[in-house]
Amino acid sequence: MSDVPEWRRSRAKRVQAAAIAAIGAPLVGLIGRTLRWRVEGLEHLDEVVRSGRQPIMGFWHGRILTATWFFRGRGIVVITSENFDGEWIARIIERFGYRTARGSTSRGAVRALLQLKRDLAAGCPVGFTLDGPRGPARRAQPGAVWLAGASGQPLVPFHLEAARHWSTRSWDRTQIPKPFSLVALAVGRPIEVPPDADEPTLEAKRLELETSLESLAARTIALLQPGTASREP
Repeated sequence: MSDVPEWRRSRAKRVQAAAIAAIGAPLVGLIGRTLRWRVEGLEHLDEVVRSGRQPIMGFWHGRILTATWFFRGRGIVVITSENFDGEWIARIIERFGYRTARGSTSRGAVRALLQLKRDLAAGCPVGFTLDGPRGPARRAQPGAVWLAGASGQPLVPFHLEAARHWSTRSWDRTQIPKPFSLVALAVGRPIEVPPDADEPTLEAKRLELETSLESLAARTIALLQPGTASREP
């Protein structure tokens, strides 16, 4: 029983997680179908796939909703927390064609990372909320960088920004796009991590990943400006 998260021992919590997913998934789909898109850099992701490799896709936790909709149906394996929030998030994204590996920086991390390594070897792309599950916001945890080195697969950072949205009061300020909003997606160049990387190299790559995401966030703001060419997904 010690390995079972405390919330799972509560029938009320389990019912609550199921209810959130049952309501949340249709809402994501309802909003997602109305969104308009401006996309830049998707060729970086396409090139990785065409080369026969699998991307380790990294983004910030606060953009889960729009990322879930845009990249749906690709069989991406996503690491999700074993806590209560991770449960209902997993249930929602699985309805959009994702698979999940359970773990976080605080619990089950090694098991989840090893599972993701096996998934990459089996030909599955992987997704990471780099600052999850509890933050600090927009600070990349080292797991994705380690996985890139251990698997030999590239990190592909991306960022999304909705022109019109609500923001939650959570630590990550989760962004919920308003119906019919314009959303910008910017995908960065792949980041390679050497298989024999030492700790200083891993830290340098982690910082490179953060810097890339900062640039992509700025680029999405620019893409939302009037007159920018758009591409429908």
